[in-house]
Amino acid sequence: MSQSTTYVPEPALVKGNHTFGSITALIADISEKPAPTWWYIAFGAANLLLGLLLVLIGYLVYEGTGIWGITNPVGWGWAIINFVWWVGIGHAGTLISAILFLFRQGWRTAINRFAEAMTIFAVICALVFPGIHIGRIWVAYWMFPIPNSMQMWPNFNSPLLWDVFAVSTYFTVSLLFWFVGLVPDFATLRDRVKSKLAAKIYGVLALGWTGGNRQWQNYEKSYMILAGLATPLVLSVHTIVSFDFAVSIIPGWHTTIFPPYFVAGAIFSGFAMVMTLMLIARKLYGLKDIMTDDHVEKMNLIILVTGNMVGFAYIMEFFIAWYSGVTYEKAAFINRAMGPYAWAYWTMFLCNVISPQFFWSKKMRRNIKVSFILSIVVNIGMWFERFVITVTSLAQDFLPSSWGYYSPTWVDIGTYIGTFGLFFTFFLLFLRFMPMVAIAEIKMVMPQADPHHYDEKHG
Repeated sequence: MSQSTTYVPEPALVKGNHTFGSITALIADISEKPAPTWWYIAFGAANLLLGLLLVLIGYLVYEGTGIWGITNPVGWGWAIINFVWWVGIGHAGTLISAILFLFRQGWRTAINRFAEAMTIFAVICALVFPGIHIGRIWVAYWMFPIPNSMQMWPNFNSPLLWDVFAVSTYFTVSLLFWFVGLVPDFATLRDRVKSKLAAKIYGVLALGWTGGNRQWQNYEKSYMILAGLATPLVLSVHTIVSFDFAVSIIPGWHTTIFPPYFVAGAIFSGFAMVMTLMLIARKLYGLKDIMTDDHVEKMNLIILVTGNMVGFAYIMEFFIAWYSGVTYEKAAFINRAMGPYAWAYWTMFLCNVISPQFFWSKKMRRNIKVSFILSIVVNIGMWFERFVITVTSLAQDFLPSSWGYYSPTWVDIGTYIGTFGLFFTFFLLFLRFMPMVAIAEIKMVMPQADPHHYDEKHG
């Protein structure tokens, strides 16, 4: 007795009746045509915020860190909070590009390019804060492994020094990975643009790319090697950032759960930021055929999974504090939930644990408005997580007589807002002059790329 099986095809990664030529035109036209009015408005606003950042950095160098809200005992304030937050934002780009590439997830091709760009720009914003909070900026070179004017080497026992190497390595590999992926698309723009100057610039960036078989073989090898290098960095970078806290003896920090907890939180916040930027670009540039509802749903599933991992970590922190029997550890976590910063703790819990639960519903996962709102809510919650971790353990430490309440100054707030100007200045320039979607990679996942592709109507 024969059994008939019904073949259910997977959802198409590219909607609509697109050809290779229409995909090229759809993406390349963004760079070739005059920028829309909204782009100039957004770019002007980003430049104003960038100017604010530069002015406040200059003011900081002139006056010193006393203009911040840091006090005794809260010696770490918004600078460290924002550093950890921006590094976390930069995690999703490498994960989408490298890990999903190694696992042959074709849906990554619609979002990997600007996720990688987001990584580069977020890490640049993160590096601003260690650069300006060290106090004596003019001796920052002491952090690098070169004999300095004191004829001594850096203290490699310091986790803050580990950050220098981890984040700089992460930035370098991510930048190379991003650039290598751009090479074929730069060649496409080189061959299409009418401006001689633009053609020369794209020609230099394309590194002589002609699309020959040998070039494609070398391209795929180098891309695979960089993906292999970048993958462990996803785990290592935020693990090392968590060591800034975990290797101390401060109650609430001295815990082994921090490395996996920080990594999950970084992927959680990074995917949320990619979602925010993707939905805006999708709407403004008419890319719904490439960035489909299926892509939105898959990203929301990852946000749901990592959000539950973060929620599990929050609960386990309280359990470990209770199970340890250490008075100071228990007091630190009770203080987080019921002390003077309880408003920040429960905001964090609501945004990071409760809000992702809406994504258990497929209808919610595919709802664009809900996805956009919750992606912003998640990143608000992740900022509050870094605030709670950093401030609560320092504000009430071992000695009650030194307890204090931390409040940021207008310089803290302005500097943080200014980094958004830095981020969006770079990001808007990227949208304007570079292909925001990987043209070559999108074509690889289209049915026409399959050598066995045929017209189903004719069998």
